[in-house]
Amino acid sequence: MGIASPLRYNLRMADDDKTDAAFEALEIRMLEIQQAYHRLGLRAIVAFEGTDAAGKGGTIKRLVEKLDPRGIKVWPIGPPGGHEQGRHYLYRFWTRLPEPGTIAIFDRSWYGRVLVERIDGLASKADWQRAYGEINEFERMLTADGVRMVKLFLDIDKKEQLRRFRERAIVPYKRWKLGESDLRVHEQWSAYQRAYKDMVARCSTRSAPWHRIDMNDKDKGRLQAIRTVTQVLARGVELRPPALDPTIRKKLEKLLGESLKT
Repeated sequence: MGIASPLRYNLRMADDDKTDAAFEALEIRMLEIQQAYHRLGLRAIVAFEGTDAAGKGGTIKRLVEKLDPRGIKVWPIGPPGGHEQGRHYLYRFWTRLPEPGTIAIFDRSWYGRVLVERIDGLASKADWQRAYGEINEFERMLTADGVRMVKLFLDIDKKEQLRRFRERAIVPYKRWKLGESDLRVHEQWSAYQRAYKDMVARCSTRSAPWHRIDMNDKDKGRLQAIRTVTQVLARGVELRPPALDPTIRKKLEKLLGESLKT
């Protein structure tokens, strides 16, 4: 096996540097947004859906990396718990809505009713067909009440999904991510594609549109996802921090024995 030329190596390093710089800028932007939402008492929801192995967890991790954990809550959504069963499927999401000044991130969401519950027969046809209207009304109520909502659909192709399943199988610390249900989802690829298409067509609204993110290239996809979140959440929001309170400034200058340059 030959050795890569210095030119190619340097080009790769330059690309890595650009990627790292882009992530750094977006992470700082996200922190500015979080601080503004806290200061102004705003609320936001970021909902992640997508094909299995598309990289939802890694993208969320990168999104929240520099944020204050007191103002952010990540909700991993699995099957409903015992006290949630027998209630309306939106009940458990109402209980997880963000408080003023905070951001709630859903790793999978209320769209499970028209995805896995539809495909696996966990909801009747009448129930999951009715859910499109219920979901649109749920989101309309939230956005009308001032909640900013970002819905991301992370997408990979069938070949890439199988490649990532193989990687999970052969890399020991990734094996926990691979289960029999993942393989079943891969076998149900066509059914899920139809369900995704229906979901986007029927639930991409003006106030809560879907944003498709191509995740076949993880770094490019994560950058696009975080860029989309920051653009939507920053729109129309004053991100600049307020001036230092004059009373605090005066007392601190007295304690320091110097004038502050702010």
